[in-house]
Amino acid sequence: MEKWPGIWGSDAIEKMSMLVNSVLIATKRVSKSRSCFGYPLSIFFIVINEFCERFSYYGMRALLILYFRRFIGWDDNLSTAIYHTFVALCYLTPILGALIADSWLGKFKTIVSLSIVYTIGQAVTAVSSIHDLTDANKDGTPDNISVHVALSMIGLLLIALGTGGIKPCVSAFGGDQFEEGQEKQRNRFFSIFYLAINAGSLLSTIITPILRVQLCGIHTKQPCYPLAFGVPAALMAVSLIVFVIGSGMYKKFKPQGNIMAKVVKCVGFAIKNRFRHRSKEFPKREHWLDWAKEKYDERLIAQIKMVTKVMFLYIPLPMFWALFDQQGSRWTLQATAMSGKMGAIEIQPDQMQTVNAILIVIMVPIVDAVVYPLIAKCGFNFSSLKKMTVGMFLASMAFVVAAIVQVEIDKTLPVFPKGNEFQLKVLNIGNNPMNVSFSGEITTLSPMSQTDGFKTFDISKLPTISISSAGSPETSVAYNFEKGHRHTLLVWGSNEYHVGKDGLNQKPEKGENGIRFVNIYSENIAIDMDGKVYENLMSHRVSEYQFFPSGIKSIKINSTVIPPACDSELQSSNLGFGSAYTYVIVRQTDGCPHKEEFLDISPNTVSMALQIPQYFLLTCGEVVFSVTGLEFSYSQAPSNMKSVLQAGWLLTVAVGNIIVLIVAGAGQFSEQWAEYILFAALLLVVCVIFAIMARFYTYVNPATIEAQFDEEERKKYLDKNTLFGSLEPTTQTQM
Repeated sequence: MEKWPGIWGSDAIEKMSMLVNSVLIATKRVSKSRSCFGYPLSIFFIVINEFCERFSYYGMRALLILYFRRFIGWDDNLSTAIYHTFVALCYLTPILGALIADSWLGKFKTIVSLSIVYTIGQAVTAVSSIHDLTDANKDGTPDNISVHVALSMIGLLLIALGTGGIKPCVSAFGGDQFEEGQEKQRNRFFSIFYLAINAGSLLSTIITPILRVQLCGIHTKQPCYPLAFGVPAALMAVSLIVFVIGSGMYKKFKPQGNIMAKVVKCVGFAIKNRFRHRSKEFPKREHWLDWAKEKYDERLIAQIKMVTKVMFLYIPLPMFWALFDQQGSRWTLQATAMSGKMGAIEIQPDQMQTVNAILIVIMVPIVDAVVYPLIAKCGFNFSSLKKMTVGMFLASMAFVVAAIVQVEIDKTLPVFPKGNEFQLKVLNIGNNPMNVSFSGEITTLSPMSQTDGFKTFDISKLPTISISSAGSPETSVAYNFEKGHRHTLLVWGSNEYHVGKDGLNQKPEKGENGIRFVNIYSENIAIDMDGKVYENLMSHRVSEYQFFPSGIKSIKINSTVIPPACDSELQSSNLGFGSAYTYVIVRQTDGCPHKEEFLDISPNTVSMALQIPQYFLLTCGEVVFSVTGLEFSYSQAPSNMKSVLQAGWLLTVAVGNIIVLIVAGAGQFSEQWAEYILFAALLLVVCVIFAIMARFYTYVNPATIEAQFDEEERKKYLDKNTLFGSLEPTTQTQM
């Protein structure tokens, strides 16, 4: 009893009271001097930081699939696999960030440290996209692509560590800046914070694709990936600088220990203890976590029970994210086979992702203010888990629509040779009609005309091909045709012909247009089309294809035989998306050049606008699934374990992207629409399973449960004080 006065004596209490009062006064002064419109001034730095960081992340991610496909040269499946591996890492590393912040550095230092890593990663990724870095022969193509691959992988690894690591810290750090009694301001802060995320995402997915299609380079002009990646890198640097500038205004708390570690240890002990007492002589306990009571208090066990109950419901959720995150991979690749012309504007394939961001901004207030109240008025009990089930169903239907759109795209795609097949087209570039015979089947071509598309032949059953004109004998065409390729037979006389291999056995990538030239001048010519040069094109020969974006391009013919008075500058037609043309340069009677145009591959005709319904369905699914899921997790989590459930929620996103890796790697579908249907069917099955699980879920009120423990602890405390109160007079009397 002698120690009690030393601890709780009047001097100690007085000193403690003075200390608390001084801290409160100082806090009020700081809050008053560093507030703006009733909000801590520090949160404005945090909101700007989040806007810049989200601009950086989503701007970079919007380009990623096309960078893999077009710059590095990977096929669709490998590009999709690497893309989703990166996204999965971005949602796995938040667990690491939470551990670092809670156990070691604290939120502020964790954000600063990992933001530096993040900025370096963005810079390295931008450097990896500089084609001149290894382009020693200055032909516009990197000579050592492995250097670019290595740099990009290092950059993406650093980005995943940075963006994932700061994800669980920034919003919580913003919430820490508010004082007691500022709950209203804190709630508004989170709304502003969410708006900053969407604003950054929306602007970046509009701007960075525009930067990508610009041409830049030291020796040759290529799509400007360095600028498109460089701007997000610069925004990340700005994000870091802005956050550090506000350092003196932040309320910073020391690491308090990681609750996730306590949860893991408690669960581990319960499992181990249950295993030790697995024989029948030990009575069963109501819940398997009750086996941790020997070491851990009942409050912690009760809190973990609530968490594990919600975590069990998380098991089916990754399938939703497996579909949702394909906006940036499969759906973007789908858009490359479509036409981006929408009225007076032209959309790039990677800009279609902005539809989701735009619809989110529109749909969230409409659903909250109109849809949900209408459902409530109709008397339906539209609980959180029912909303999430509907969200899964809508996402599944979005992929059914994507499959229908893909079928429409496939109808417009040209047929290319497969296996032992080859294809042949005949182009008459002479001044007289020509007869072409395929094993006796004769086709007559008028001057400056071609056969109706490409004819397909089996190389093992090679037809007899011959040409002739009126009054002349047939001339057999001798050429070693190659399987799997298209060929063009140029004819201009009864015994004058040339066969050229097209070198284009698929639709032009990137939505660009392949252009090649045929020279009918008797001398060599050089052609400059929009900065790309076709050098020394021989007479009656066909050039290789070169590729151009949409629009009208200038064509300049250079030759010594063209009279000076001639206008040697021509114009292409208005190029669309994914087409291929042969331009025949004809010498007119006055010696001036003229262009004849022949279509080799039709441009994309299916409009990207047809993707809007699938984006609309997926966004509606996101609104009722993602937003509701976060609210549900928050409402069902104990006050000190909301970060644990947040980490679990982010983990479902990571697992969803891993599912895409498995399906894309193992599926190997010959038709893309079939893969879309598979994903839709899988999510539909999962939707049914989740609905059954939700049917048996019992909602809890963590605050009520924790209040019961608080009441029990208060009673124990009062009982203890009563005991000490009855003992103290007795002791004094005895003394």
